[in-house]
Amino acid sequence: FREALDIAAENLWTINISEPPPQLVVCRNNFRNVPDNAMYGHVFWTPSTAGIETYFFDDDLPRPGEAEDVRHALLNPVALPGSADAAEGGGLVTAVIRWSLMALAACTVTLMALRHPFVWRRLLVLIPTLWIVSVATFVIIQLPPSDYLTHRVLDLESKGNAEAAAAIEDLKAVFHYEDPIVTRYFRWVGMRWCWTFADADRGLLQGHMGRSMATLETVNDMVGDRLLLTVLISAGTILFTWVVAIPIGIFSAVRQYSAADYVVSFIGFIGMSVPAFLLALILMTLSGVSGLFSGPYAAQPDWTWGKVVDLLHHIWIPIVVLGVGGTAGMIRVMRANLLDELKKPYVVTARAKGLGPVKLLLKHPVRVALNPFVSGIGGILPQLVSGGAIVATVLALPTVGPLLLSALFMEDMYLAGSMLMVLSLLSVLGTLASDLLLLWLDPRIRFEGGDA
Repeated sequence: FREALDIAAENLWTINISEPPPQLVVCRNNFRNVPDNAMYGHVFWTPSTAGIETYFFDDDLPRPGEAEDVRHALLNPVALPGSADAAEGGGLVTAVIRWSLMALAACTVTLMALRHPFVWRRLLVLIPTLWIVSVATFVIIQLPPSDYLTHRVLDLESKGNAEAAAAIEDLKAVFHYEDPIVTRYFRWVGMRWCWTFADADRGLLQGHMGRSMATLETVNDMVGDRLLLTVLISAGTILFTWVVAIPIGIFSAVRQYSAADYVVSFIGFIGMSVPAFLLALILMTLSGVSGLFSGPYAAQPDWTWGKVVDLLHHIWIPIVVLGVGGTAGMIRVMRANLLDELKKPYVVTARAKGLGPVKLLLKHPVRVALNPFVSGIGGILPQLVSGGAIVATVLALPTVGPLLLSALFMEDMYLAGSMLMVLSLLSVLGTLASDLLLLWLDPRIRFEGGDA
């Protein structure tokens, strides 16, 4: 500690002996009694120490209609472009696109279900699966002895004034704090809406993920574009992993024990060993790029073509960082599976019949060796969201991962529970998608019967 004191003594400029530097404040010309200088900082509760109760306007008479304009602005707030409220108010094009995509997805699932009855069975299994997951999630988030809301209520009770008492009653009314746990679960899931049809009773079944205890905002508004950006990064990471790992794994298996095989294996081991956050720091330092948007576009709520182009200039860093570790592992998996397939009798038979080496390789053993790639989709999606939280924090990415991490730290239970349900839904849908792809990829798999 003496060494630290000596360093501080030699660098007196590093010891904070006052508040931050002066801050400029601009006032209207007719605003009077404003001091030329005032103390600034949290300690002085700026600007309350400057006697704001003595400020006044030179002309007491407002301009014609000013009071009515203020009243109209307070009673009729205008939603920001691109926000959920704006979309609900007049986003006809957005609504048409959304319903068109939903109708297209429903038609696709229906056609696949008519061809493969397995799809119907899997869709029916989704209902009890998600119900069990919701019960387990809600029980888990209720297990801790306290949460953010409990601490907030205790803090307000310690103040003992009328405003604090009113705030406590508002919090208890919003989150149904004193209701039984079963009633709160049904409200969170949205079962009460099925017989009340009230907007206040909407829940997960109606696409409403509740409110945050910390900010009182709806989780839907807090997630917003975060979920879209998370899906884009996850999809890009999966594509990056497949595009890089499949050809390298095939080359490594075909050229087994060659110099190129050893080089690829060495690079793969390095990729598996380097921590993702360290690689994120290196790429961010070398490229000078952080986040998903530049300054002007980060504050822009609506989407434009310029914002999309700016996203493409930034999104490659998180895709590479999150994909390197998975790519290195998938190269080893592809190599091992393909080596096993190349030694099987059907490959020898096809070669003996005169089938070309490239056609033989791609049509039979490679197709079978791709099964692990497809079957792992169900686990990759939630893993990229939850496992990439540290990378997203390092790169300042506006994704779901940091929001979930922050909710867990603050014990914001409803926000954390809703995020866990989103991850569970991604996992279940990813598993269904992987099963359907396996059904298309491997003709040996038959879901319709067990006698094959």
